[in-house]
Amino acid sequence: MNAIQGNPTITPSATNKAERFVIYHRVSTARQGASGLGLEAQSEAVALFLATRSHEVIASYVEIESGKKSDRPELLKALAECRKHKATLLIAKLDRLARNVHFISGLMEAGVDFLAVDNPHATKLMVHLLAAFAEHEREMISKRTRDALQAAKARGVVLGANGKRLAEQNKAEARLRDQHHHPIICSLMREFRSYTAVAEQMNAMAIMTPSGGKWYASSVRNVCMRAL
Repeated sequence: MNAIQGNPTITPSATNKAERFVIYHRVSTARQGASGLGLEAQSEAVALFLATRSHEVIASYVEIESGKKSDRPELLKALAECRKHKATLLIAKLDRLARNVHFISGLMEAGVDFLAVDNPHATKLMVHLLAAFAEHEREMISKRTRDALQAAKARGVVLGANGKRLAEQNKAEARLRDQHHHPIICSLMREFRSYTAVAEQMNAMAIMTPSGGKWYASSVRNVCMRAL
């Protein structure tokens, strides 16, 4: 996906020198990229961060790639822009770069400063530790999944076919529950264009979720995604 180029954006505090940023967003799947899932939250976090300081946005890049992979053409372009304009790479969360300590170390050695909105004051040591924790978390999730599948197989559960049928059944049941709410949410999305704002509006209208609870950004998003 190409960079989103445009006129530099300057925010208030004209007495301070504007900081230069190149924004980088990453989503894991093409479906997330097409729907805006993940991108919206990242964009909102970055926008809130930039609103507090004088800044210039050089360019913005979006990558659709798994966090496990280090082949990132859009990230390479973003880093090149950072070096060219002496700008800082700005991301919403550290795990949008990678859950891989070696990859984070390579970025540091590339001579480009980068800043994560969720922890803007992190030192290089803290960034290494956060990356290590994220990598460990990914490995543990993978191990627990493998162990659970092996245990199920040992109990005689036929994996694959049964799991797929159950998943399809669950999706069908969820879509059935969404039939009443989906048209309302679609209408509100055209006006508010934010999962959070739509959730607040649904609650203000006293419209409950299928389970009888309150709406949150995640529950609105799930209804939208199941309709795709």
